[in-house]
Amino acid sequence: MDTLAGNFFLVGLMGAGKTTVGRALARKTGKTFYDSDHEIEAKTGVKVATIFEIEGEQRFRDRESCAIAELVRRDNIILATGGGAILRPENRQLLKANGVVIYLRANIDDLLARTQHDRNRPLLQTADPKAKLESLLKERDPLYTEVADLIVDTTQQNVNLLVSQLEAQLFERQHRHQDSRP
Repeated sequence: MDTLAGNFFLVGLMGAGKTTVGRALARKTGKTFYDSDHEIEAKTGVKVATIFEIEGEQRFRDRESCAIAELVRRDNIILATGGGAILRPENRQLLKANGVVIYLRANIDDLLARTQHDRNRPLLQTADPKAKLESLLKERDPLYTEVADLIVDTTQQNVNLLVSQLEAQLFERQHRHQDSRP
């Protein structure tokens, strides 16, 4: 049976579907799924929102960079990164060097609908979450695009269909790279 080789790293704004798609893709491919935010919470024993509140965003980003550096060394994984992981050049370099980076994106209305009731999104605890998402997208979209090997739109998509399409794209990409080797 043909299998997908290597690691897959999911990037994108909060609510784009990184955790949902990552878990489903891991089930389908037999890879191990990790979520960098969940790994940080497991290691510290507190929620990401609490780390933001007590230590601030920069200290959280330090923890996130350490988690990513540790996780990318593992084999045969799917990693859902935090939405801001790509802000640091060293994280972008680590992701790019250690696997296939998949940028999951969705329109602002979908992102808002998926995140509006989640109190564990510290950056969205603001009077105007939609404006915040628009600002984050404007800032981060060029970085997601820069690091991405594949870009997948998750707007109003069925997860199972999306994962099947993504798996097909990954197989095609893998075969294209194998065929181009001398």
